[in-house]
Amino acid sequence: MHIISIKMLCEFWCKHPEAEQVLRQWHSVVEKAEFRNFNHVREIFNSADYVPPYTVFDVGGNNYRVVVVVRYRFGKVFVHSVMTHREYDDWSRLYQKGRG
Repeated sequence: MHIISIKMLCEFWCKHPEAEQVLRQWHSVVEKAEFRNFNHVREIFNSADYVPPYTVFDVGGNNYRVVVVVRYRFGKVFVHSVMTHREYDDWSRLYQKGRG
């Protein structure tokens, strides 16, 4: 998959250096994957969730979330945001209320 863009990952791990290794690992796995659909994502990342239109990856042992939009047909993954678990919980509450 082509990941757009690593810049968001880098910005996050600059603020949270302990996240760099797990985000690099996530990037490496996704970059080599050829996701066909969300079920295929779940085969590789069993903790991934689908929150339309986003796919949410739980990385770093439940410490971080990578929120992306996957365009399976085009083999692209667009990084929407990278968050700590707490930031994701706050975002999720707002999203469910239609403000996220």
